[in-house]
Amino acid sequence: MAATPTSISAAKIRFHTRFNPVSPASSSSSVVKCSNPLNINHISDTKTLKTSKNGGNRVLLDGSDKATQRNEATESEKQEYIDRLEASVSEIARLRKQLSEARAIRDEDVTGEAERNPMKKKKKEKLESVKAASISAIVGTLASLPLSITHVTNTHDLTVSVAITIITCALYGATYRYTIRRDLDDFHLKTGTSAAFGIVKGVATVDGQPSLDALSGAICVFENVIIFLLVAAGLDICYKMGILSPFPLETRTKL
Repeated sequence: MAATPTSISAAKIRFHTRFNPVSPASSSSSVVKCSNPLNINHISDTKTLKTSKNGGNRVLLDGSDKATQRNEATESEKQEYIDRLEASVSEIARLRKQLSEARAIRDEDVTGEAERNPMKKKKKEKLESVKAASISAIVGTLASLPLSITHVTNTHDLTVSVAITIITCALYGATYRYTIRRDLDDFHLKTGTSAAFGIVKGVATVDGQPSLDALSGAICVFENVIIFLLVAAGLDICYKMGILSPFPLETRTKL
């Protein structure tokens, strides 16, 4: 049976329908459509990472700058404090120098005045000794008067006892001033001087009264020591109150 011939146009249509390849445009467009989202996300992540890194670096740089500024401020304060201390030390040294010069001038003035007026200084020393003797006599008399009244029987004996006490206490006052000098806190020297005068006067009193026994003589010596201790206490109070001046006198000049 003879085959029916196919027309060329029909054959072309069937071939074209069977072998219809994907067009380049549609393929490329599909590739671009599929690949573009991945590329955009990657670029976005990269930019975000770079931005975060830049922000962190900026924070670190800001913190470093602030720390540097704080250190500079601290160093500035330290330097200012050191400068102030050095200025204070210099001022103290200057004041010490001025004080030393003032003391030297004062000492020169005192020495010059003492050399110019030796008689005036001697008169002042004698006046202070007389004051010490007078105060000592008054205190000694008042302290010994009750004891003298109990030991004597008539007015004559009382008068003699009081006179002896006045003389010995006056001598003790002048001697005390020249002995103690400016050692007003020397307790042993003050008590030793009082004990020496008291023992001497007590022994002299016992020797003038042979009728006294040993116990009465010891009591008499003890009473005299107590009297001179009271006199020393009175003189010490006068020194501290400024009523008396210790030996030697200090001449003070105004600077």
